[in-house]
Amino acid sequence: MAVECKEVIANAEPEPELEDKSDATEKDDNSSVGEILRAAGIDTDDDDPTEPVLTARMWVLGIGFCIVVSGLNTLYTLRNPSITISSAVVLLLAYPLGKLWEKAIPSWNVPLGAWSFNLNPGPFNKKEHILVYVMSNLSIYVRLGADVLTEQQMFFGYKAGWGFQIIMTMAGFFVGLSLAGIFRSLVVLPHELVWPGLLGTSALTSTLHGSKEKNAQAIESFGFTTWKISRYAFFSLVFCISFCWYWFPDFIFPALSYFAFPCWIAPKNTVVNQLFGMKSGMGLLPLTFDWSQISYVGSPLVVPSWAIINVFGALVFWIWIVAVACYYTNTWHSAYLPFQSSSVFDNTGSTYKAAKIVNKASRYQLDVAKYEAYSPVFMPVTYALNMFGLSFATLTSLVVWMFLEKRQEIADAMRRVRHKFAKGNIKELFASDHSQNAEVPMWWYLCTTLLALFLAIFSVEYWDVELRWYGALLACAVAVFFFSPLALVYATANQKINIDIFCRIVAGFVFEGRVLANIWFFNLGYVTTIKGLYFCQDMKLGIYFNIPPRKLFIAQCGGIIAGTLSSVCVLNWGLGNIQGVCTNDAVNGFSCPFSRTHFNTSLIWGAIGPRRFFNNKTGYHSLLYFFIIGAVLPVIVFVARRRYPKSAILQKFHVPLFLGGLNYLPPATGTTYGSWALVGLAFGWIIRKRLYAWWYKFNFVLSAALDSSVSVAGVVIFFAIFFSGASSHFSWWGTKVYKDTCDWKGCSYLPIPESGKFA
Repeated sequence: MAVECKEVIANAEPEPELEDKSDATEKDDNSSVGEILRAAGIDTDDDDPTEPVLTARMWVLGIGFCIVVSGLNTLYTLRNPSITISSAVVLLLAYPLGKLWEKAIPSWNVPLGAWSFNLNPGPFNKKEHILVYVMSNLSIYVRLGADVLTEQQMFFGYKAGWGFQIIMTMAGFFVGLSLAGIFRSLVVLPHELVWPGLLGTSALTSTLHGSKEKNAQAIESFGFTTWKISRYAFFSLVFCISFCWYWFPDFIFPALSYFAFPCWIAPKNTVVNQLFGMKSGMGLLPLTFDWSQISYVGSPLVVPSWAIINVFGALVFWIWIVAVACYYTNTWHSAYLPFQSSSVFDNTGSTYKAAKIVNKASRYQLDVAKYEAYSPVFMPVTYALNMFGLSFATLTSLVVWMFLEKRQEIADAMRRVRHKFAKGNIKELFASDHSQNAEVPMWWYLCTTLLALFLAIFSVEYWDVELRWYGALLACAVAVFFFSPLALVYATANQKINIDIFCRIVAGFVFEGRVLANIWFFNLGYVTTIKGLYFCQDMKLGIYFNIPPRKLFIAQCGGIIAGTLSSVCVLNWGLGNIQGVCTNDAVNGFSCPFSRTHFNTSLIWGAIGPRRFFNNKTGYHSLLYFFIIGAVLPVIVFVARRRYPKSAILQKFHVPLFLGGLNYLPPATGTTYGSWALVGLAFGWIIRKRLYAWWYKFNFVLSAALDSSVSVAGVVIFFAIFFSGASSHFSWWGTKVYKDTCDWKGCSYLPIPESGKFA
């Protein structure tokens, strides 16, 4: 695998000298793969096959970081605002620890039966460093499963116990790993699939390990005479400045983070707050001084400009035009609710109280009489439009888009698989190649698939979670069907497309009225695909740094076990010991915001069900037309491209991104996406075009420095200020002004009628 990628990149277009980049400024985001990889410090030809990989140092650091960071990220998922200890932080912290091990630990050979290992095999190398990162990277998506476990236990009251939590979490991980392995020839190996989310990681790793910088001559940019500073020095400088600055928007002056100053001027004007607000409003003035807000959906510095334009176009059209028109015409009674919110509401404008219609006494099934006496579910307009309408359109658009645009690649991959299973070639499936860069045999992934299915089926059959064995198999089939298109979008645009609503609807029909079945169908059908995307990303990173695929596989499996155990232990501690956890009165904001959002969706599709939801008088059945929109739009664009092949707009128009690119909204807002797009276009388009030499040398390093510094600062501030209680003694205008607004309080455009109900 690594050899194949080496040959591709070696044959890529040679890099011109930086002085001759005037022509390169006219390039678009379809520049050569080699150019992008070199800018991120990736050079697959720079490899020493004798470097040790699975060392004692790597295992100690990898498992240690995986346990600590998985536990902390699981804990933080219960908190609002949430904190994520990103893998960039682990990448940064692992380097000095690895170098300290290199200098301090003696080089002793330790016998271990027939084998032996050396405590200090030499310099801490990039391959060890990347494997530590890969193992800790599990901590980012272990929290996805923790959210579902929290939802079941705290919002629906079913405590399945430690056994279920461990087995189901591992099942989800192994389904994701199996998906990545089975589809790797389609979504990982092709050299044109760069996986942009890795570029910052690659730049940071290469910077820390002092990779040689080509063309490091003086660079004129930003009004300075020269930029002779090295990438490492630049990273250090930006990291320190960003670390210090983040104290202001996060603690000292949080209004800088929520910088919707028109709302401060007119705090009680509903329309002004809805237009410019960045919590429950449209965010028409996307201005913020907080990198964590700008990068909420991922660093914009690593995303191709064409992808950013598609997502920003979706924001303008669907949220700032269509959603606004629906809201102010009171479509679906939405004007009685906030313009945007992650909550669902009843007909009095209050947050929907699910305990009135489904609880433990009813075995988590809908009490129809109580439901009819209480209220239908009402959604804010952005929730209805994006989480439902656009999600429907995205599903059909993905299928049609894959057929029209990627059918040749899929056919080639299927022919390769058929060839391996053909008579006389079945031995290739179980071939044993013990060379340094031998590919992972397919039978390894078949084994993880069988293990995953066994764990999933055992979990749903042994514990009373309402999802039977055929439900688990159906959920995994959904994941298999949608995985390749989701991976292709993520590999090119660094944007995740949601299929969670499709999983909810299928479960709602098959297991009507069974909310727990809906939860776990969603987990096995959707959450596993997200985990699979991260596993694919790690595989691509292994190619970039020449890590033997089999050793990468072993490290991933070790991380699965360590991350699962750490996450489950911390989750049970948090739910059992934090006062008021998962309530609005929880200490330190441990109100479980992500699980609450999942709970709202589970309520709609699991308890109420799609039949009852779309047949009520509210009119949400009109959202089903988005299925047709999603199926037709790719065909229109495909035909238009053939008719006008020279149209730049049509060639860059990406239908699945235009329909599904806003998948973080809500809780992300117009300000979040707007600021993300502006910063991304400023660097990826303007600076890349006008100051190419600067962009080439520093862009991805800047992304890594900002991401890691904000993550480290967030952890320090949380423990030093918020967790210690010191923040309770600090208050001034800058900490309160943005909260004393209709935007923060979620005011509605229309007042609730005097009868107390609007429907």
